Amino acid sequence: MSVHDELTTVQRCLDDLIRSVGRLEKQMGSGGLEMRRVRADTNHLRESVALLRETATAGTAPQKRPDLVTISDTPYDPSLWVDTDDEGLGARDRRAP
Repeated sequence: MSVHDELTTVQRCLDDLIRSVGRLEKQMGSGGLEMRRVRADTNHLRESVALLRETATAGTAPQKRPDLVTISDTPYDPSLWVDTDDEGLGARDRRAP
């Protein structure tokens, strides 16, 4: 099966689960902690499947390659490093901690 078919099957099963939880909630009431937890879990599943579906449809679109940045091999100007600290060593005229 393709990813689209699998996601459709998962969505169908999730819709059945949501309907079943709704019927169960009518019978048991929605005030209990356990029922609220089950309702929250089904909502999280719904959101997760929606994200999977978005990812799957975005994955089929052509990927845009990032622009490449050319870095020159020439050395940097030494004046850039005047009055700088060496990482972990501190300033040049002071001794290291």
